[in-house]
Amino acid sequence: MSLQEEVELLRNIPLFRKIEPSKLKLLAFTSERLTFQDGHRLFAQGDAGDAAYIIIDGTAEVKIDTDGGEITVASLGKGDVVGEIAILCDVPRTASVDAQTKVVTLKITKELFFRLISEFPQISIEIMRELAARLERTNTQLREALSRSSNS
Repeated sequence: MSLQEEVELLRNIPLFRKIEPSKLKLLAFTSERLTFQDGHRLFAQGDAGDAAYIIIDGTAEVKIDTDGGEITVASLGKGDVVGEIAILCDVPRTASVDAQTKVVTLKITKELFFRLISEFPQISIEIMRELAARLERTNTQLREALSRSSNS
């Protein structure tokens, strides 16, 4: 994928939609491109949060450890951003992410991520929207699980 193709991909991600192309080009250029083979782990729950990842191609699963073992809580694909919670909250990774297929990512370091947020406040709003949507999905899953367990 060329730098221009990466810029086009970034432009289609809600988080970066309002950023001018020259800044997206800088983001694509300063990000590290990493490829993970099917079954390989991008990062593990509990790891230090040093970067966020934008999925350029492929699919991955978000998994959390529970008393009953590891469970999959979300699927990710092209254009999804993952790993930003650990950066924003300065906490260890809250979940593990495993490649389901060959996954190509752009790795955005913590420093670059915060520079983007400070230069483009709109990104902060988009991050809040995404995190709020995730929280709502989690609450819905929790309500459904509790409802199933009380009906058993």
